[in-house]
Amino acid sequence: MLIEDDEIDAEIVRRAFKQLRIANPVTRARHGQEGLDILRNNTIDKPRIVLLDLNMPVMNGFEFLDVIRDDDDIKDTVIFVLTTSKSQADLLAAYKKNIAGYIVKSELDSGFESLINMLTSYWRIIELPAHEEPN
Repeated sequence: MLIEDDEIDAEIVRRAFKQLRIANPVTRARHGQEGLDILRNNTIDKPRIVLLDLNMPVMNGFEFLDVIRDDDDIKDTVIFVLTTSKSQADLLAAYKKNIAGYIVKSELDSGFESLINMLTSYWRIIELPAHEEPN
């Protein structure tokens, strides 16, 4: 899932998936509240990875992280922050919300393909729970 308000960045991510022939669907939300609605409605099956922008209208990335980490049904969602912010304060605040990684868009020297390659490797190597085990 991609939570990104910028049309150009969203299209770049989609193109990178297509160029690398990644078949995983990319569901996009334009702000944090829309992303929460999608996750809460189970529109996207588990396991899932979220790429989260920080600076968005309606509900920004930090507000999204605050809400999601307090929601027992979706708090285990794996989240990578994908942002323009190089702020150390933003980085520290995001990691305090248990993100999997903090990626600065301008640091992706070979474009978003390096990001997609990293996510693909992560997806293939890391074991993620598909659903909650019954008690």
